[in-house]
Amino acid sequence: MPPVSGLIGSDQARRLALAAQGFGGPRPKGVSGRTILNLVRRIGLLQLDSVNVFCRSHYMPVFSRLGPYDPALLDRLAGHGGPRRDRRLFEYWAHEASLVPFELHPLLRWRMAQVDAAAWGTIARVAREQPELVEEVHQLVAGSGPIKASATGFTRPPPGPDEMWNWHQGKRVLEYLFFTGRVTAAGRVNFERLYDLPERVLPAKVLALPTPSEPDAQRELVRIAARALGVAAEPDLGDYFRLPRAASKARVSELVQSGELRQVEVEGWHPPGYVWHESRLPRRMQARALLSPFDPLVWNRDRALRLFGFRYRIEIYTPAAERVHGYYVLPFLLGDRLVARVDLKSDRREGVLRVRGAYREEDTDAETVAAELAETLEEVAAWLGLDAVAVEERGDLAPLLASALGQLAPNPASASASR
Repeated sequence: MPPVSGLIGSDQARRLALAAQGFGGPRPKGVSGRTILNLVRRIGLLQLDSVNVFCRSHYMPVFSRLGPYDPALLDRLAGHGGPRRDRRLFEYWAHEASLVPFELHPLLRWRMAQVDAAAWGTIARVAREQPELVEEVHQLVAGSGPIKASATGFTRPPPGPDEMWNWHQGKRVLEYLFFTGRVTAAGRVNFERLYDLPERVLPAKVLALPTPSEPDAQRELVRIAARALGVAAEPDLGDYFRLPRAASKARVSELVQSGELRQVEVEGWHPPGYVWHESRLPRRMQARALLSPFDPLVWNRDRALRLFGFRYRIEIYTPAAERVHGYYVLPFLLGDRLVARVDLKSDRREGVLRVRGAYREEDTDAETVAAELAETLEEVAAWLGLDAVAVEERGDLAPLLASALGQLAPNPASASASR
């Protein structure tokens, strides 16, 4: 694979990005905890999300890159079952709430120290207005942890206008303490955090790692982002770990000056691109995967548009009547392009993976996309322990997809090669 420099074509940018994210290589014959940990270190983190209509978001990027694996292996790495010695990941605000390798703990302490300026309003306000409550809850965790938020004794209030979460004061204080690093997530039960002291959760050698200066820590986070993204604009690099924009610009500039980042021109991009100095461009890309909406490849919607020409938004919070593609829509990667999107629901009671809508992108071969997507859906259904895939009628790809799965004959009008 040749080094990267100068002008990069759009197809080269896609291959570079996909290879950096762990796509295109042969699947391992067996997936171990070590295999998963190496992948998380490669991409930097796994974003968490509470929506479970299809699959918890942090499980899916591993499947997308490695194929079927035992989710209990990831659970043990995250401390959600198994002996404490198996834990290699901790939970913190990295991109959003994320599972992060232990070695990144020192690199995020600057954020912990800036809680009063960086945390969102409700948790910063409760700490400012009720500092005594913060200390009371911290003592509760110290004496009784790990605890759920309900152990603080507060009752959840009715949701207010424009509130996503109707947290009670105890939960807000716990989240403030979590942001500061004074408590951490010991695990989760039904996706609800268990809060405990870091010294009872994380290895002493991790907590004893020296704390770098804020610029040094941010610079290393940009290095990790650059290696994980392959090719990126400056805002993409800063967004990976949610750096303040001024800090992102400064750290990227410093890495360009040191020669670690190379500035390149990418076909079709308005902003300049940046490539890690050791990156190599694969000559071809053979990938096939469904992508979680929170996968690092597509979580930055602006970059997904620049890189793949793929306009994407998650419509969970869009009123049902206004949704274009569906509630929980996953892009489908084939080769080096995003060729389709599917709205998926795991019907666990009936043992069926329901395809509530299927849509292909323009300038794609409908029959090839349907056939490849059908195989992928059957594989993911089996991995999730579901017995069948059922395709509903919504979407221009649905008839051909159903046919590829042996469910019905295609409708020529819906399955035409152009839209």
